[in-house]
Amino acid sequence: MIWYPYEQMKTMKEPYRILDAEGVHLYTKDQKLIDSISSWWCMIHGYKHPELTATIKEQADRFCHVMLGGLTHEPVEKLSDKLQEFLPGDLDYCFFSDSGSVAVEVSLKMALQYNTNQGRKRPLVLALEHAYHGDTFKAMEVGDDEDYHFAFDKKEGVVHIPTEIPALEDAFELYHDRLNCFIVEPLLQGAGGMRMYDISFLKRARELCNQYDVLLIFDEVATGFGRTGNRFVSDLVLPDILVLGKALTGGYIGHAVTVANHKVFDTFYSDDDRLALMHGPTFMGNPLACAVALKGIEIFERDDYMSKIRHIEQISRQEMENFSDPRIKEVRIMGGCTCVEVHDPKTLEGFQQFAYERGVFCRPFLNYMYSMVPYVISDEELIQIFDVMKDWFH
Repeated sequence: MIWYPYEQMKTMKEPYRILDAEGVHLYTKDQKLIDSISSWWCMIHGYKHPELTATIKEQADRFCHVMLGGLTHEPVEKLSDKLQEFLPGDLDYCFFSDSGSVAVEVSLKMALQYNTNQGRKRPLVLALEHAYHGDTFKAMEVGDDEDYHFAFDKKEGVVHIPTEIPALEDAFELYHDRLNCFIVEPLLQGAGGMRMYDISFLKRARELCNQYDVLLIFDEVATGFGRTGNRFVSDLVLPDILVLGKALTGGYIGHAVTVANHKVFDTFYSDDDRLALMHGPTFMGNPLACAVALKGIEIFERDDYMSKIRHIEQISRQEMENFSDPRIKEVRIMGGCTCVEVHDPKTLEGFQQFAYERGVFCRPFLNYMYSMVPYVISDEELIQIFDVMKDWFH
């Protein structure tokens, strides 16, 4: 029996069974659906992209996997070199893993050991209210999701603050000598409610992290590859550690990467084995994943995805920015994300099936109806999604 994610198995409704997928569409036995959320935000190139599929097949004909323990291979070398060129600043050192949650764990482990390798004890992590950083244990702790409170009587290893500069400055004043890092989903908080905030907060965070030698970690698992309307928020404010996943492989195979700058890497680089980063996922640097990620970046650049994302945002604002209803608290739009927050979660009960019957796959949660579409979507398909959203309130 399948144990499904984020569901009470006893009461969950029957999931939609997918028979095929192509472009922005999912196919069931009786419906053709526009995927409005890119299968949890990863399918930026759409389904069954011919170049990505061919790349996976070509690599599979060579070999599907070898570990990186004592071995290496061309796809991981090429992807690492490409990321070094593609990413801003001196984010040059790529540690690969098999999921975004694990990549976040690696970033937090790096931040703690960055300090212990220098003989400093700094046990605290600064994080944001409403944060989501994954479902593994430390990622749960630095997150701020009520669903995870069962795991912690009291979160002694983390301090949560709102996205307000006075709160940020107060936290650094109180805790700076105990903080090893500040981890954020930059500009757009995903599973915590599609909350959007201003770049000035991150700029001030960078200044304070510099002042107190606290590492700044950007979790761009959800925001990376254009979702905020920027290639990476790291292009605007440079972190010490960057975490990527989801869109990295275009949804073809799970993979992620934790990318460190020179300052971080240099504290591990030593003749002393005790200073090494002792971590090694079995599937890190998987050749299939690396090959398809490399091809995906090529397509992202060649087909000018940033223009596509700007156009998606333009249509989104045209269709949704001025939409209102007494049941709606706020409509928020940033890049390739549109969120409709309602006052009462009961307002959205039944919406998923309503959308299904009208040819759109949506997955609202709590008070949030949202879209994070594949970047290859047409204007007509995008407008169809927004029409379904608006029709729900009529």
